Amino acid sequence: MNTLLGYLAESGQFLRPWISDIATAMIACLLVVFGSDINRILRRYLSGTNFILRTCAFIFVNAFGYGFLIIAAAPWLATKLSGMSNVWLFTIILGTFIFLGSWAQRNNQV
Repeated sequence: MNTLLGYLAESGQFLRPWISDIATAMIACLLVVFGSDINRILRRYLSGTNFILRTCAFIFVNAFGYGFLIIAAAPWLATKLSGMSNVWLFTIILGTFIFLGSWAQRNNQV
């Protein structure tokens, strides 16, 4: 068990310099996986409105909303990840990307 924990800690230490990039990748993957659902809800909500209003809402949500989410959430997530121990850091990062990949596969996005 100590050997496994040693490998996990070493792997977590290896990932530390790239925490900011990893956090950005996690947020971007979340948006790719769930972006179509968000757009579908928005489309359903705005289905009876004017074309110009629908287009402006789409631009606002996709360009500004998603962009702001990446800019605001990635540093916050990087801060939270950097506060974890190396063993948990590697485990959480690996688990998150496995979960997102599984979710995308299940919803035919891969």
